[in-house]
Amino acid sequence: MIFTGASLAQAAPDSPREAEARAYIDALVSHDVTDVHFAPDATRVEAGIQTGFSGPQLSADLDHGVQYTVIQSVRDLRMTEEGDVVTAVYLLDAGVADTRLMTVEIRETFEIRDGLIHVIVADIMPVSLS
Repeated sequence: MIFTGASLAQAAPDSPREAEARAYIDALVSHDVTDVHFAPDATRVEAGIQTGFSGPQLSADLDHGVQYTVIQSVRDLRMTEEGDVVTAVYLLDAGVADTRLMTVEIRETFEIRDGLIHVIVADIMPVSLS
């Protein structure tokens, strides 16, 4: 599955929690947070470093953050759900213009309660471009 501007294709309908996680992943590329619902005190930790401190800040980053402008596509998304936690594993391609410079595997866990994303924890692993 490759996402470059429309919603990631999926085989089966998402659960409500999976739909929230998918909306966030879609927004990484589209920079449209319309369908992403963060709790006001939401946090995000990436590679052990806190990068998100509130829902409004996370929304603003997805909408306008320069750190997301290099994301070209998301593909091969797999999700599992256990209780309030959705785990998403996917490949993310990054680069400049039409040149892909890097592919990483992302493993992101989302704590989602009451239809809101409360916590995101992301682990990033480089992948060979071969």
